Order: sequence, then C-alpha cells, then structure tokens
Amino acid sequence: MWKNIYLWLDERIGFNDFYKNLLDRPEPKTSWWNTLGSASMFLFVLQGLTGIFLTVYYTPSPDHAYDSVNYIMEGVAFGWLIRGIHHWGATLMVILVFVHMLRVFYTASFKYPRELTWLIGIGLFLTTLGMGFTGYLLPWNQKAFWATTVGTQIAGTAPYIGEFILKALRGGPDLSALTLQRFFSAHIWIIPAILAALIGVHLFLIIKHGESHWPKKED
Repeated sequence: MWKNIYLWLDERIGFNDFYKNLLDRPEPKTSWWNTLGSASMFLFVLQGLTGIFLTVYYTPSPDHAYDSVNYIMEGVAFGWLIRGIHHWGATLMVILVFVHMLRVFYTASFKYPRELTWLIGIGLFLTTLGMGFTGYLLPWNQKAFWATTVGTQIAGTAPYIGEFILKALRGGPDLSALTLQRFFSAHIWIIPAILAALIGVHLFLIIKHGESHWPKKED
C-alpha cells in the first residue's frame, strides 16, 4: 500500500527527480573547502531558529530592549546558551561566507558559466553583513549605540545619496526608537527574506551548473 502511495505522489510531485538533482548528481572530486557553502547555509538556518526563540522574549523599544536581553541571559532557562549560539553563529557565518568567496575566487570558480552564481554570492555576503549590522544595535547598550552611530554616519558619507541613506537607516537625524524598530524589522524580516531568496537562486544555479572542479596545474 505504501509503495502505491509513494508511486502516486512521485508521479505528481517528482520525488525521484528531486533526489537525482539534489543528492545523486555527478560531482567532481572536491575537498573540505567545497563544504563552506553548505556550512554557511546551516548557520543561516541555525540563526533563524535561535532568532525565533529570542524574539519571544525580546522587546524592540529603547525602554525595554536592554532589560529584555538581560532577562534572556539570566531569567530564561538556557537563554544564555541560545543567545550565545545566535551571537557567535552570526560571527562565524560572516567568516565562513567570506572564506567561501575567497575559495571560489582562488579556484576561479566564478568563470563561465558561473558568473551569475558568483554575483549572487556577492549579494549573499553583503546581506550577511547587513544581518550582522542590524543585529548589533538590538541589545541597545552603550557599545551597540555608539557603534551604530558611527556605522550609520559612515554610510551617510556616500556621495549624493549619503544623507538619504542616513535618514533611511536612522528614521531621522539621530538614533531613536524608530531606528531600533527599523533595525529590528530589517533584522528579522527584510534581510532574512532577501537572504532566503538569494540562497534559493544560488542553489538552483549550483544544481544547474554543478560544482566546479579543483584547478589542476594545466588550468
């Protein structure tokens, strides 16, 4: 009976095609350096899961943000562990994505026909930095406040559009409750949605073109 159910679903969904394209496709001989992309995606999923837990207790307002983070660390069972995984996972994700890009550049894997895969990868790196930047303000302590003040000020020095970027990030001339709300919204909704979309396109292109082989001396 189960076999008939599986065959009925496979005929309509295509399980065998998914399996062949995702897990049983031919790949060149690679090394651990080729696993950095998968490791980065694992960290993205981990950030999402731990982030969902943190939003249960976090309050994005200047009056309660700092206290809610302290409550997570000291009052919630294993809250310190979940926040620690989220904090260090973000740092590790930035490092892994950067090293992954260095590996792709070093092995010339960005060349034809993978130029678009490389450009999407640059977008993934920039959005990963955006995740880290917006998340840094959320504890709303002195270090986060002044680091974000400097960071947004630097973004505001861009020619022609600097003032617009500065006001768009802060929601006004200075950091305020609106800034915290915007960073929180960007951190948990906007940037993760962009990241997920880029990861989907990135994976599609990798499946379409396959992994590039490690260059030999004659390459």
